[in-house]
Amino acid sequence: MQQLGRRKIVRQIEEDHRMVCFKPCGIRGKDLEKTELDFDEMEAIRLSDYEGLYQQECADRMGVSRTTFSRILQQAHKKVSDALLHGKAIVMIQSQQ
Repeated sequence: MQQLGRRKIVRQIEEDHRMVCFKPCGIRGKDLEKTELDFDEMEAIRLSDYEGLYQQECADRMGVSRTTFSRILQQAHKKVSDALLHGKAIVMIQSQQ
């Protein structure tokens, strides 16, 4: 099967997000709907929201354009908001290259 669109470039991820999973209290994990958050989305949240960096600096550190960084961050915020508002688990995944 031929892949459509541009090939995703490798992004610089400074933190290891492999062992991260969050879920609502009191509900068994296997009973929860899951939201998958890519490593690059988690890294975007870390750089922008946690470290408080400007988007251009975040983009430079991840090795992407500012517009690409903005899109990654927007997707991450939407996924996290959906999980928090609807009681879903958040699971980190490594996106397909």
